[in-house]
Amino acid sequence: MTLENGHHQSKRCSGRKFLLWLACWGLLVVWGVYAVFLCLFKGLNQTGMNNYFVFGLWIAFDLSIIALGAGAFFSGFLFYVLKVDYLEELIGAAVVIGFVCYSGAIGMLSIDIGQPLRGYFSFMHANVHSMLTEVIFCITCYLFVLTIEFVPLISENRRIAEFPFFKFLGENLHGIMAVFALVGTFLSFFHQGSLGGMFGVLFARPFAYRPGILLWPWTFFLFILSAIAAGPALTTLVVWTTQKITRRQLVRRSTLSKLAKLSASLLVIYLILKSADTIYWANVTAPEMGFKFTSFYQGPYGMELLFCELFVFGLLPAVLLLIPKAREYDFSLVTGCLFVCIGVALNRFVFTVQTLSIPVLPFEKFMAYWPTWQEWAIVAAVIGYGV
Repeated sequence: MTLENGHHQSKRCSGRKFLLWLACWGLLVVWGVYAVFLCLFKGLNQTGMNNYFVFGLWIAFDLSIIALGAGAFFSGFLFYVLKVDYLEELIGAAVVIGFVCYSGAIGMLSIDIGQPLRGYFSFMHANVHSMLTEVIFCITCYLFVLTIEFVPLISENRRIAEFPFFKFLGENLHGIMAVFALVGTFLSFFHQGSLGGMFGVLFARPFAYRPGILLWPWTFFLFILSAIAAGPALTTLVVWTTQKITRRQLVRRSTLSKLAKLSASLLVIYLILKSADTIYWANVTAPEMGFKFTSFYQGPYGMELLFCELFVFGLLPAVLLLIPKAREYDFSLVTGCLFVCIGVALNRFVFTVQTLSIPVLPFEKFMAYWPTWQEWAIVAAVIGYGV
């Protein structure tokens, strides 16, 4: 149905169907809330984390959704600053996805620290020598930026726009959105990099340690590249899925194809640099520290993880999405974008968990980490909240 001002009105589903849809995902949230209660009431002994694995499923998932939410700042930078016009159709979706990812990440971090009421310590008693201080500052500030970018999307609602204040707010925020895009790019650039740099400076963890430029190890730059490659892929995937569920064309297919191609092009650059980094680490960095390359891959964390990260969920989707004919088919488009997202999640898992599984002292042995159902429940709650 078309309205007088040219906008298209969506045909709403029945109330019963809508409540059933909400209930499916609401159950995940309720399950997660129960797990949150157990973790806060009984402590983090409800998780699989211990003195070996101080990072676990939560941090691996947290780093993954932060990387996948990078489509918001990268799309905003391309559209508002570099004036890439075709992203106009997708900028709203990118902001929504970024807001969901970052707010979910902050919520999960509040549980991971064990005592969320003391979360303000990160700001009031900041350890200025820690990269994590810069990360928590930038993530929190960027969530505020995303909230400001999210407001115009709400104020454009026909009912809300009838109120003069919200109409004025939405119109004026649009005019200065380029400023917030620049601020968001600055904040995201440094916290994405510092998340990788945090692992790269761990001299006592030879699996993650990397040389670099001045203060910044190579992982600082690799985390940024992988995030800006994966962010557009998630945006493409979510928009495509939304169109299939609503049975409405929200974005032109050519626009989705261009975004998928952009993701693949950035992924190729990342894979080249990642391969060079891995080869140098395996042949120079690790041997200088007294380790063989193969000694890092044992137990459930074998060489297949490296193969999957670089080839199955790296080179394969990059080649697939760079082929114009392949991007015309839903199966190859969705498979390529999904594999890119899985690849960046696998990379974050490897750096988070495998780094801690490798012994660094003579009396230690190779350890394996298994998350409990409480950890899975909280991850499921974040997914339910996002949907």
